[in-house]
Amino acid sequence: MESVSFLALDRVFAGVMTSNLALLGMAAGRGESVDVTAAVLALAGFGAGALVAARYTRGCVPAATHWAPRIMLVLGVEAVLLAVGALIWGLIDGAPDRVTRDVMQFGAAFLMGAQSAAMVAAGRAAAPTTYLTGTLATNDVKGVGTGRPGVWVPLRFVGLIAGAAVSAVLLQHARAWAALSPVVLLLCAIAAACVPLAARRHHCTDPL
Repeated sequence: MESVSFLALDRVFAGVMTSNLALLGMAAGRGESVDVTAAVLALAGFGAGALVAARYTRGCVPAATHWAPRIMLVLGVEAVLLAVGALIWGLIDGAPDRVTRDVMQFGAAFLMGAQSAAMVAAGRAAAPTTYLTGTLATNDVKGVGTGRPGVWVPLRFVGLIAGAAVSAVLLQHARAWAALSPVVLLLCAIAAACVPLAARRHHCTDPL
């Protein structure tokens, strides 16, 4: 998602608001006359998406082993909307006009905001998907001297790099397909999240 947003839309990120704010600040500090529409759309979209998801998931009881049904529904809706966006992207050959680009920028940020809010509501069973700097710092602080390094944090970073690399390659060599990779990755995440639920249901139905 971030590769498509930054490389193919308007040089802003869909989910990393720290970077977007820094870009706005640097442009202002250097006295550059730039179009800030994309950054504003990304900030507004992310905030709106986070607000909608936060209101919908309010009251969810966080669990350490699985995501609540409302969390799964938010991610499912996100996957559907991402698929619609990927279809539109493919139909226009990855070359949106200005209006379409603005709409897609807002929409991508909206979905990332919703995803981030859903992960916060999921509690210990989830991890931040847009604030990986904090994830790295927390892992380093808690991992020092424990002798039990966690494997999931490094894997999340590998996944981020791999996803960004795949999207960048697709943008260069198969532009019309570039928006499909975020859909596939999100579906993989949802499928992985369903495994503990299936195991838990199977355990509950086992005869004594």
